Amino acid sequence: MHSTNLCPYTCIVKYQTSPMNVENTKAQMRKGVLEYCILSVLGQDELYPSDVIAKLKDAKLIVVEGTLYPLLTRLKDAGYLTYRWEESRSGPPRKYYKLTPVGKKFLKELDDTWDELVTAVSKSTGRN
Repeated sequence: MHSTNLCPYTCIVKYQTSPMNVENTKAQMRKGVLEYCILSVLGQDELYPSDVIAKLKDAKLIVVEGTLYPLLTRLKDAGYLTYRWEESRSGPPRKYYKLTPVGKKFLKELDDTWDELVTAVSKSTGRN
């Protein structure tokens, strides 16, 4: 009788032949905090999307419009952001985003969660 249960061996071989890509892991870590960072930036001031991108770039979080706009829309649809239109001297009207009262409360919860996460990661990695 044949045994076809080779999973332990197959899994070991799979992991040995497929090393993790550190760049992919770093990108996933950045994506995991991107919404929080966008909300934090908008919690400081009402901003035009290119200003949000500039602030995130200054913080070494490289974000492009194609990433930012869908996130802004999702955060707006969730009730965390609102916007207003402002006429521009050099082109079409501009949309300026800011946090709603619900967004401010949500950001406060994320701030608390971030503090807990930083503490937990620091303790678990020995990087106090």
